[in-house]
Amino acid sequence: MFTAELTFECYQDTTINAVDGAITQLIDALRYNGQILGREFPTSMDDGVFITRVVCPEEESLHPRHHSCIVEKRLQALSDAGLLAPKVRLTGMDLHSDNTDPCQQPEWQVLYTHYLSTCSPLRCGEHLAPIPLYKLPTPAVGDHQDLLRWQVDWSSTDELQMHGTTLKQACSDTLTDLTSPLNNTGWQLAKEIEHKSQVPTYYYLYHLADSAEHDQKARPCPNCGGDWQLAESLHGIFDFKCEPCRLLSNSPW
Repeated sequence: MFTAELTFECYQDTTINAVDGAITQLIDALRYNGQILGREFPTSMDDGVFITRVVCPEEESLHPRHHSCIVEKRLQALSDAGLLAPKVRLTGMDLHSDNTDPCQQPEWQVLYTHYLSTCSPLRCGEHLAPIPLYKLPTPAVGDHQDLLRWQVDWSSTDELQMHGTTLKQACSDTLTDLTSPLNNTGWQLAKEIEHKSQVPTYYYLYHLADSAEHDQKARPCPNCGGDWQLAESLHGIFDFKCEPCRLLSNSPW
């Protein structure tokens, strides 16, 4: 991942509200296109110049060839707020982020996230490295907002079950039940990604220890009931894999 600054300059008289609205809409569009990562984007102001700091998956993530039609519209709308198109300055590598997947075309991929992750929830099956969302075919709605909103929901639920008190059991049930609305949404998103990308796409189903479970080897796939335990763990995380159902899961930690 790389850090960058977007510098917006005014070319005519304007208002703070107009500038703030135009920059926010562009930042949202870039985020939902997968060109920038995270949920907080500090913006400073100095004598008619506005600077927004972002994290990008790759050095060229903000190149126009990666723009969606929504990003292009938000760029054009900057002029209505009296702003010029932003100047992009790469400031260096982000030492605290995962490295972006190096594969040009992964053999398989998995929808996987956790409460500490802010990068793409789509990972290469071989490296478990995040795949920039702008490399995927653009959904009919024009961006990947549905996928990123699912990621926020999953991460928030995971954080509550990890550190929560009153909602811990409810959140654990939501994460581990394949039929929960959260997992149903994620599983369907994985299927849609596979359909559009033509790359086998798995969905990660989180699993917690159950006092009633005595033999993990006897644990069947929750969808088809088949044998899905792997001979060896994948990436130290995935111990179960059902190819027909496109599901991955873990043994209890």
